Amino acid sequence: MDDIWERLKELFPILSNSWDESEVTKDNIDLVYKDLVSSRILEEMSDLVLIEIENKLETQVVPEFWKPFDTNLDAQSDDQARERCEFQLFRTTVLRLYKKYQIICRMIERLKYLYEKSGASFRYSFDEIFKSILVSQLPSNFTRLVYSFYHISFRVFINTKADEDDDEDMDQLGDRDDCDGCEMPTSRCQCQELVNAFGEINLCLTRMDLLNRIAGYTLTNLIQDEIFEHIQKTCRGIFDTQHLKNIEKWLDTIVLEWLTRIFNNGSAKLDPANTQIRESISCFQMKLQYFLYEKYAKTIIDQFFNIIIEFPDSQPAIDDLKLCMERLDLRAHLVEVLKNSLETRLLHQGVETSDIITGYVATIKTMRHLEKSGILLQTVTEPVKEYLRKCRQDTVRCVVTSLIEETPSDLSEELARSEAIKAEENERNQDEMNNWQDWTPDPVDALDSDKNSAQSRRSDIISMIVDIYGSKELFVNEYRNLLAERLLTQLDFNPEKEIRNLELLKLRFGEILLHSCEVMLKDISDSKRINSHILECGTFTSEATPNDPAVSALIVSSQFWPMFKKESMEFPEEINKMFERYKKSYEEYKGNRTLCWTPLNGKVNIEIEINDKKLDMTVTPAQATIIMHFQNQKEWQLDQLSTVINMPTSTLRRRIGFWQLQGLIREAKENTFVLCDENHDQAGEIQTEANVVLDEEETMVSANDQREEELQVFWSYILGMLTNLDSMSLERIHQMLKMFASQGPGFEFSQEELKNFLQRKVREHKLIYAYGVYQLPKN
Repeated sequence: MDDIWERLKELFPILSNSWDESEVTKDNIDLVYKDLVSSRILEEMSDLVLIEIENKLETQVVPEFWKPFDTNLDAQSDDQARERCEFQLFRTTVLRLYKKYQIICRMIERLKYLYEKSGASFRYSFDEIFKSILVSQLPSNFTRLVYSFYHISFRVFINTKADEDDDEDMDQLGDRDDCDGCEMPTSRCQCQELVNAFGEINLCLTRMDLLNRIAGYTLTNLIQDEIFEHIQKTCRGIFDTQHLKNIEKWLDTIVLEWLTRIFNNGSAKLDPANTQIRESISCFQMKLQYFLYEKYAKTIIDQFFNIIIEFPDSQPAIDDLKLCMERLDLRAHLVEVLKNSLETRLLHQGVETSDIITGYVATIKTMRHLEKSGILLQTVTEPVKEYLRKCRQDTVRCVVTSLIEETPSDLSEELARSEAIKAEENERNQDEMNNWQDWTPDPVDALDSDKNSAQSRRSDIISMIVDIYGSKELFVNEYRNLLAERLLTQLDFNPEKEIRNLELLKLRFGEILLHSCEVMLKDISDSKRINSHILECGTFTSEATPNDPAVSALIVSSQFWPMFKKESMEFPEEINKMFERYKKSYEEYKGNRTLCWTPLNGKVNIEIEINDKKLDMTVTPAQATIIMHFQNQKEWQLDQLSTVINMPTSTLRRRIGFWQLQGLIREAKENTFVLCDENHDQAGEIQTEANVVLDEEETMVSANDQREEELQVFWSYILGMLTNLDSMSLERIHQMLKMFASQGPGFEFSQEELKNFLQRKVREHKLIYAYGVYQLPKN
């Protein structure tokens, strides 16, 4: 029996708790077989060997394999040194496991031979038991060593590929201090040794069928990290080039070739018959391509505000994003990121209104290039429109100014394209009718709001900006104000440009709304003719004296021009007499018409002599009136001068400040102003050069103020309705007022405008808003 046991330990050294194998021949195995059969203990000894194998796996082999994975190497001087140590540790551990795995496999083969020789069937699945025991003792942080091993391997592979593709790198290798692959000094480069070790370990893991179980998850994470790092390094901040094809090429030629070498025993060429490896690589490729598209698209989306600012130079980046969004559903992510970017970087008090409008226009252009339907555009720009509507009172003026300004701008260029846009719309509508079979429904997110109608999404840029307020009248009124200011301030009127702007605006807003502007331009030409006639003949000329100042009037039709600010002022007596003569002459010329002067409008050319110095200036009528009163009386009390000029003291003090800045008037004591001359110390040096100084105050009522007055017309209707019906919702009030508007004043207003108007009345305690309805306050 002792002899049998000794021969068994030669065949199965694990029985003696040893991993040292001696040479075993077939004769030795046959001899043991005869002994076991004769002793009738073949089955018992086989079970003993299997039990001992499993015991050694569970108590020695597997714990010994996993133990290094818990080793803490953070004490290393740097990350590179730690990675190299972890690389070597992982290699040593896998080789030790593989050696014992081979010994056990040979013992299992011998045991199988004994079973089959006896005619029995050997059904023991060692590989499954081996992997089960290995996974059952898996440590929580086992991926650290695996990650370091494959990270170094990937870096070496990339460096090797770069050297193969570029001979210059090989020529310059000696000029570098450290190798890019192993990060060792070039004189002691270990890349080839690392490549050999990499292939050896992968082969061992493959033969043990542990490559996917141990390295699969870590490989996926590592490659995803490398893809993300590659995207950040090569693509971030560069929008004028398409990167997607180059990234896909890098994935195929670098990453997938490296993976192929891992799963294909170091070879980059796959055997067509090996379907298992081909399927594994194909599965990896699909996952990595999906990850690549997602990370690259999110990288572009995270920088989308910068892309908007740089459009159209950033068009290639948008084209890449379009390709990614065809494969991925990133609409919600794009909307969220872009909304946050616009709110944090554009919609705050530190940004001028004109800059916000410029950003809004750039967003429209960019989003339309990304998505033709305009659904995303409507969604992401809603906060911008709401902010401009509620928080910026000068939005309309900035838009209209940009439309008609001399210097090129996005809106002025868009206005110049009006005719082309009309033609494009007609052509698009015709195409839709002809190709109705290609119609596709809108995505679900287009149904969230009525504002996302197909017509509004197809609107041009100017129409979308007008849609901020939902009212063309507001923009037309502001244009009328600006046109009036330009006509009143231009010394030499050139009508060609204004007529061109007017004709282009007609294409956008219609001729009816702009009829008043046509009359205003006609008034200018008529006024020149009438003024020339009055100055050349009639009562005004016959009663003129040599000392009378020259006068030239701009005669406008009051019902077509914007309302002037309701501010009065008394001219000096000699000026009033001159105006009366002019008015009388006009009445003689026109018969049943008369003139009403607006004292704050216009310009006055004056010549001032003081201290032997002459000043030629162009000022406003109010500024000229103030200085004329100091001609005969050098000292004025503020209240006294305010009474004479018929001007509020606060306004008068502000306008006297203009002459104080010119050094002509000083405040001798509180509310007492005197003319500066050679007998007084001047407050400042008198400006002697000819100049043009105009009051920057607006003399026209703003479009918002005009709109407020128009809505005020309906206040009596609202009071009557609430008196009779007690309470009404916003929708019902708006519906009933639209009926009154169609029969009465003849202008339209949106529900949003009415809501803002009613909320102001609530703040003024003239209305009560509760439970969704408006009521009059109870006495």
